[in-house]
Amino acid sequence: MEALHTTGIRFAEVLQSGPPWLEKFWISLTSLADPKCIFTVCFPLAYFLDRKVGVSVLWIGLVSEWLNVVFKWFLFGERPFWWIHESGFASKEPVVLHQFPVSCETGPGDPSGHCMITGAALWPLVTALTSLASKHSRSLVVKLSPFGTYALLLLALGLSRVFVLAHFPHQVVSGILVGVALGWGLQAHTPTARAPGFFVATALALGLSALALHSLVIAAGIDIDW
Repeated sequence: MEALHTTGIRFAEVLQSGPPWLEKFWISLTSLADPKCIFTVCFPLAYFLDRKVGVSVLWIGLVSEWLNVVFKWFLFGERPFWWIHESGFASKEPVVLHQFPVSCETGPGDPSGHCMITGAALWPLVTALTSLASKHSRSLVVKLSPFGTYALLLLALGLSRVFVLAHFPHQVVSGILVGVALGWGLQAHTPTARAPGFFVATALALGLSALALHSLVIAAGIDIDW
């Protein structure tokens, strides 16, 4: 893992050596694409376009948010900002890195929540836009533009997380892959016919189960809050 972490740090150095305007872009992207935007921006917009798509975005966002927390508890995952000091790497080799207000994220880092939750929750919206584009245009470019935009967004988001030292590259890749898989797998199982009470009960069940799992792991002697 040390070699993987070292490679990630060097990659972050390369990203941070770019022009000042690119720095502002990465910081703005990592802030604007926070997972909470799925619930405050993407869900309302998707629901306005189509109720089924909106509910699917909300449902997948909810489940992927819960799964991301559980995955992080078991996979742990160092954060670059803290690892370079705790591992002694910074004292062994010259490191040229910058700290930003969004750099000091705590808690396990694998997989990236930004990439995983965004990748999962946007999947139904992207497939709906692709279907809409296919109905109104014969151009392959137009048909593929939603997925192209989706792929570029996840790539840029992943790079922004590495840039601000919140994640190592392999954590970003795992977040994207798991997110896309969740979006694809959960879309067909969205409970669109359920009443609002079902979603409230589900949210409570996920929250309580997370607390219960947290307590069990702590009782087993594993410090997941390290």
